[in-house]
Amino acid sequence: MNTRKLTLMAMLVAIAVIGASFVSIPTGVARIFPIQHAVNVIAAVTLGPVGAVLTAFVTGLVRLLTGTGSLLAFPGGMIGALLAGFVYWKTNKLRWTILGEVIGTGIIASLLAVPYAAIFMGSKFGVFFFLPAFFLSSLVGSAIGGLILRKVPLNQVTNQELTR
Repeated sequence: MNTRKLTLMAMLVAIAVIGASFVSIPTGVARIFPIQHAVNVIAAVTLGPVGAVLTAFVTGLVRLLTGTGSLLAFPGGMIGALLAGFVYWKTNKLRWTILGEVIGTGIIASLLAVPYAAIFMGSKFGVFFFLPAFFLSSLVGSAIGGLILRKVPLNQVTNQELTR
């Protein structure tokens, strides 16, 4: 990792942590944090799959340690970031990256959240409790991330530029 990538990761973590303090919607045991998903899309495009997952992990860890997040931030953030980063790496298409985040978090992570929450949180909720919250959060957040990236010249922030 070079200094530019680490700096960008730290800034994205800070944006996600602070954004979660201002923009969240409670939906029971899960909360909708669209800023995390916007950051996931931005990290996927600018840092690639590994950088996006590390950014999501550190964000979840900071939020957990500061009491502003729950254990659900790990599967919810990291799976979507991984899939979005992988999709962008393979396609270089923003629209598919957004879809990767929505499928990764909104569908896959919501399915994995059921046993995860049962084991680590003692939750008895089923998939239809997690799916709407995860899906809506990732859909709104991914759209925000996509809008931000459309306004930023990608040739200045892409993974290729950061490795120079």
